[in-house]
Amino acid sequence: MREINKKGLFWHWGIKMYKFRWAIAIFWILLFILSAFFAQRLPDRLNDSGLNPRGSESDIGVSLMKKELRSSPSTITIVYTSRKLDLTSEKAMRDIIESLDKLKKQKYVEKIQINKTPRLIVDKGIQSVVVELKLNNEEALNNFPEMKRLIRKPQGMDTYVDGEIATIHEVQLATKHDMAKSEKIGLPIALIVLLFIFGTLWAAILPLLVGLMSVSLTMGITYYLTGYYSLSNFLPNIVMMLGLAIGVDYALFLVSRFREELKRQQSVGDAVAMATQTAGQSVIFSGFAVLIGMFGMLFIKLPIIYSLCLGGVLVVFSAMILSCTLLPSLLGIFGHHINSLQVFPGTQKKLENSIMWERIANSVMKKPAILAILISTLLISLMLPIFRMKVGVPTTEVLPPAYESRKGADLLKGNYDVRKSSPLYIIVKAKENVTEVASIRKIKKLEEKIRQIHGVLEVQSYIDILGNRTPEETSHLLELKGTHDRMQNENLLRGNFALLTVVPRSKPDSAESSDLVNRIRNKSMSQLETYVTGQTALRVDLIDRINSGLPLMMLFIIIVTYSILLSAFKSVLIPLKAVIMNVLSLGASLGIVVIVFQYGWLADFLNITSTGYVSVIMPVTIFCIVFGISMDYEVFLISRIKEEYDKLGDNVKSTAIGLQKTGRLISSAALILLVVVGSFIFTNIEITKALGVGLFCAIFIDATLIRIILVPALMKLLGPANWWAPRWIIGK
Repeated sequence: MREINKKGLFWHWGIKMYKFRWAIAIFWILLFILSAFFAQRLPDRLNDSGLNPRGSESDIGVSLMKKELRSSPSTITIVYTSRKLDLTSEKAMRDIIESLDKLKKQKYVEKIQINKTPRLIVDKGIQSVVVELKLNNEEALNNFPEMKRLIRKPQGMDTYVDGEIATIHEVQLATKHDMAKSEKIGLPIALIVLLFIFGTLWAAILPLLVGLMSVSLTMGITYYLTGYYSLSNFLPNIVMMLGLAIGVDYALFLVSRFREELKRQQSVGDAVAMATQTAGQSVIFSGFAVLIGMFGMLFIKLPIIYSLCLGGVLVVFSAMILSCTLLPSLLGIFGHHINSLQVFPGTQKKLENSIMWERIANSVMKKPAILAILISTLLISLMLPIFRMKVGVPTTEVLPPAYESRKGADLLKGNYDVRKSSPLYIIVKAKENVTEVASIRKIKKLEEKIRQIHGVLEVQSYIDILGNRTPEETSHLLELKGTHDRMQNENLLRGNFALLTVVPRSKPDSAESSDLVNRIRNKSMSQLETYVTGQTALRVDLIDRINSGLPLMMLFIIIVTYSILLSAFKSVLIPLKAVIMNVLSLGASLGIVVIVFQYGWLADFLNITSTGYVSVIMPVTIFCIVFGISMDYEVFLISRIKEEYDKLGDNVKSTAIGLQKTGRLISSAALILLVVVGSFIFTNIEITKALGVGLFCAIFIDATLIRIILVPALMKLLGPANWWAPRWIIGK
């Protein structure tokens, strides 16, 4: 988007913002105070990880287990450890159960029992208890603090509460901690960078104010929306990261232009109007560029992606609105005082008079082919790990080992057979009651088919528990009220529904278990309705949702980006180059994420737990966010080059001058983004760390290797062909 100096719509808008500056500033400050009150409470309202593929076979299966078979809506697992006591003894187990008497008396507790899952190793210092609840996840989370208080720690034992409820609760706590930590790390460093860029205190503070208000406003709106929609507990992290980065970024452009206009214009009002006409217009264009990426997320039909999309759209839109309303008003209020309280005055003069960027561009264009090949080879090399990328669904690994639920989960995984604690479940719906001979015969036949599938260790249903008798004998046994009630109480059958448990030979998160899910689904019988669910099946369906939506998402973003750039520059090759360079920088950054999180390189240095996989949401989130930001930088740089080319008709000179005029501002904006997203690398939640690493690398590569080296090199190599387009596009 070219910055047009004619007095247009945005100029008149700037005049209005100046005229009503005090009213607008007071309105936004009051709204900020109100939204900040609700923003700090938001993490407590986010009771869902968002990783459940709603409407999928596995999701329907879970719903049927709860609704038809009356299995517990939620559970928690309490892990007990002791260095001295034998926790496998009858006395120890009795003491453990007795210590839970207060919890057992609560109306919301269904059942408390010692974990029956077989053990991998014999460790007498570990025991665990499963607590089945009558509450759904949201209700369980509300009661979780009370549950923890009611769990008495027996003498000589330590306790760790694990399970989905415990993990979500601790993610809420970690999110609050991360938000505070990222502010403590990111804001002071960002302020120092802004002081260095602007050289005055007031000019440095205003962008931070816009960033903070964008975050606060978005979280306040989201708090209200949680009363109507279930949103992911990872949403605040993306809002904080994007809001601070983009809010500060946009304000940087506007404040910088306002200070320039103060020297040219006759009044402060005119300076505000012209800054809004030029930089304000660029901010709006940039915002819509980022929003394209955000809306691309909607092709991925997952609650967590929808939540991140909502948070991203709201915070980008908030940053745009605040930059074009509050910021011009504050600039009008400050006027020439924006240049008071100077810092680093000597450095500012040197930066203003520097021709470093022009020299860099000329140096690059002396050897464009060699540099283009070297940089492209480097980026392609960094992309290679993507082809060996293993995606996974984050569970308790999102939390550091110091957290209680993570410790409990690690103890359970290390001591119990996870294949049997997280089996596959098949919910079977028969045409008749499952106690009838015809239904029993069909279910037995289905079991036999499943046992023959490679990778199945064992299959069990009510038929096997009753001794695997003939269908007639099993039906007769179930006519006995005691037997039938026992099977119902164990949630194995009810009416036309029955439950089959399939134990795979491999671990739940393995590729073999995922393949087993698909093989079992292909074995369904026409006379029975079957729904395969369980942890592995949910993971399979979630990854399928990502894989099915990812090509459409990428195609949408690439086509829309290309079309906008084609319209802006009337060139066929420049948009094509922009898309290819974006793909290179994104691919390289994802490759680095794989190297760090899957392979474990630099994991200790960054205080990261190498999970052995990359979270399934990483490729989607990084692609959508970075494509929009990269497009912003591309437009800003190429538009200045195009302006110079229209004046001079010299491709080489216009490229050098364009980089000289934009290089400092682009590098400054990128530096702010790097500081903000980089601060999230040192937070607690692994997904946030991965986002921080991925976005940091993508922005760094884009602002250095791409904009400073690859763009000038390709501009020189292609020469006048850069600006070629068919006549019907040019409109001549």
